[in-house]
Amino acid sequence: MMKQALFLLAFAGATTAFVPVVVPSKNHVVLSNVATDDKTEVREYFNTEGFNRWNKIYSDSDDVNTVQLDIRDGHGQTIQKIINWISADEVSIKGKSVCDCGCGVGSLAIPLAQMGAKISASDISDSMAKEAARRAKEMGVKGKFYTSDLESVTGKYDTVTCVDVAIHYPSEKMSEMIQHLCSLSNDRVMFSFAPKTWYYVLLKKFGELFPGPSKTTRAYLHEESVVRAALTKAGFEVTREEMTGTNFYFSRLLEARKL
Repeated sequence: MMKQALFLLAFAGATTAFVPVVVPSKNHVVLSNVATDDKTEVREYFNTEGFNRWNKIYSDSDDVNTVQLDIRDGHGQTIQKIINWISADEVSIKGKSVCDCGCGVGSLAIPLAQMGAKISASDISDSMAKEAARRAKEMGVKGKFYTSDLESVTGKYDTVTCVDVAIHYPSEKMSEMIQHLCSLSNDRVMFSFAPKTWYYVLLKKFGELFPGPSKTTRAYLHEESVVRAALTKAGFEVTREEMTGTNFYFSRLLEARKL
């Protein structure tokens, strides 16, 4: 199984986003000490080439390859797990405020709006935020969709979600990021990240040996102990957890409630 995963991961570069592998292009060498600002890199990527790629992945388009289909499935599983959690809650999400940070094309925000939540969804990519708004309007769903980096989001909400975003944040920024998300929440935070384990670190290092055909962003794995410690420091307690793993998608999902 491990040998197969290593072999498959070598070809994941053209579609990497929430996968623990960084695959640079032939003319774009990614090093740990590169001075390029991560936030700028992510914004530019998801406003151009990245938007075109991920908009297809997070849709019903048939114009995707096997790897992209696998990532679509993995991301969809994470979204469904969140929806299942919310559906199982004793108190309905209807009428409750939800802040979705890094909303992408609205994969989570739109279903929650359909369940009656009051949605405020943002993304660092203007292209992504506009596409989410377009999809919501097309489906007759109300919600606020706007462009913003995570650190600039303000307000107070019943639930704060941040799914498949932490992959773009370096480890030294993780605690600060979680602190900010928790500061926005009156009740709970739902947060996912690519866990740093020996197995995923090995896959990531192996993938770096194989240059992909196009530019991608840097990817970061995170120690679960660091994430949990940051939540505890912010006054939150983990109440539910899940793990989603496919060939190319690895996501640890935590729900934490305010104490």
